[in-house]
Amino acid sequence: MPKVAPPTSANTLPPPASSQQNRSIVIIGALFFIFGFVTWLNSVLIPYLKISCELTNFEAYLVTFAFYISYLVMAIPSAWVLKVTGFKKGMSAGLLVMGVGALLFVPAALTRTYGLFLLGLFVQGTGLAVLQTAANPYITILGPRESAAKRISIMGICNKVAGALAPVALGAVALKDADALVKRLGSMDPAAKATELDALAARVVTPYLLMLGVLVLLAVLIYFSSLPEIDTDHEDEAVAAANTNKSSVFHFPHLILGALAMFFYVGVEVIAGDTIISYGASQGIALSTAKFFTTCTLIAMIVGYGVGIVAIPRLISQEKALQVSAVTGVLFALGALFTHGYTSVLFISLLGLANSLIFPAIWPLAIEGLGRFTKLGSSLLIMAIAGGAVLPPLYGLLADHSSPQHAYWLVVPCYLFLLFYGVAGHKVRRA
Repeated sequence: MPKVAPPTSANTLPPPASSQQNRSIVIIGALFFIFGFVTWLNSVLIPYLKISCELTNFEAYLVTFAFYISYLVMAIPSAWVLKVTGFKKGMSAGLLVMGVGALLFVPAALTRTYGLFLLGLFVQGTGLAVLQTAANPYITILGPRESAAKRISIMGICNKVAGALAPVALGAVALKDADALVKRLGSMDPAAKATELDALAARVVTPYLLMLGVLVLLAVLIYFSSLPEIDTDHEDEAVAAANTNKSSVFHFPHLILGALAMFFYVGVEVIAGDTIISYGASQGIALSTAKFFTTCTLIAMIVGYGVGIVAIPRLISQEKALQVSAVTGVLFALGALFTHGYTSVLFISLLGLANSLIFPAIWPLAIEGLGRFTKLGSSLLIMAIAGGAVLPPLYGLLADHSSPQHAYWLVVPCYLFLLFYGVAGHKVRRA
């Protein structure tokens, strides 16, 4: 089969007026803010639900499983929804679905039913699957391919600023005086303990009702916004000729390897952000302090995104950024494994810096030259976000059977595969 040509004007929007393009970027940036805020609430929900629902480490990390497995289950249906509704209406529908997930937290909290919490998280993830299936290719196509990582880095800053705020905001409510509460629970009789835990569970009702209101409002604003539709089904002559003998996304090996890289990347990103609070507590650090550690991880990611905006593609290519990030991830993981206390926690936070440029690099490398397969290829990459469903519970299982620190060995082979994709995997063009 012939080598796939890089995408040209067929995979970009018609040249928009600068003001229209800027408005589109602002709207998509608001969506990425929502992605980040909702996603990184999980870092607080894990220790919070572990206490209120009396869970093991493995059971607590089912929070990430319920949230991220929806990407695997719903990504292909999301592509179908977008094909029927178009990008703008589809994104509005995704926000409303997320609102339903937020609403489910109310009966879950009032009855302290862990299964209902997990269902709410799955529904929220379903809405996010629709949104991300639309928003990621949208921002990739909204301009030249060689600067796609820069635009995704800007979106990443919106995402991670929200992510840095989310655990602080929810932690101030859900984990307030949690250390003292945990000590009191040990000496309580069952009835008094149940009363305390019911009160703890009810703390999230108001925050999630507020979230519901914001999501509905944003859904209405998106529906009536000036976002233009994009056409990813049309190919120019060069891309069409290269794709003549291709009838499936499985004829694009660089996409398949890219999806596997995305699986490992999301897994290690979620581990770095969502385990650090509990890990800090396991290192003898009070929850009142540890609840800020996810914010530190996300601040490190924001710094990395800033570097990407300045450096890509002027000083470093997307491929080289991926390679450097993977090597740095291995070094920081080893640093966390061979140190203790605040130093070890710091290395986990620094994984945020290592992770920051991986997603912006994988996405454009993986969808390059897909032409009419772009939407389905995007869905495959969204499905790979299920890495966040599989690897964190595996980390929790290892933590239960070994230690929370030794469980971080899990991320090392993941970063090594990301290094392979950055060096050679993205260049594979023959099925």
